[in-house]
Amino acid sequence: MSTPATEKAWLAVGFIAQLMFSMRFIVQWIASERARRSIVPETFWYFSLFGGALLLAYAIYRLDPVFMLGQAMGLIIYSRNIYFIRTHNKAVANGGAAAAGAAAGPGGA
Repeated sequence: MSTPATEKAWLAVGFIAQLMFSMRFIVQWIASERARRSIVPETFWYFSLFGGALLLAYAIYRLDPVFMLGQAMGLIIYSRNIYFIRTHNKAVANGGAAAAGAAAGPGGA
């Protein structure tokens, strides 16, 4: 049996998790308003990943299989999007460095 303190701690985890998960929509909304078009910024995926992981922990504590499955599947999607972003940024950085070296000519700058 859980103690009242344990219950309150897990309730706090649940509320913090939900806040983090909800922040992704606020981040996306602000970024889209600034750009005047629909965009999904990188921060959206980090809030999704961390909020989703906390919500999964909360769901496991609550023994809710539907909530567990939904959050676990979401974590795969969020992780994959972060992987794509990092791979793209790395390729741009490597391509940018190569292009800068080529523009400088033989011997560099």
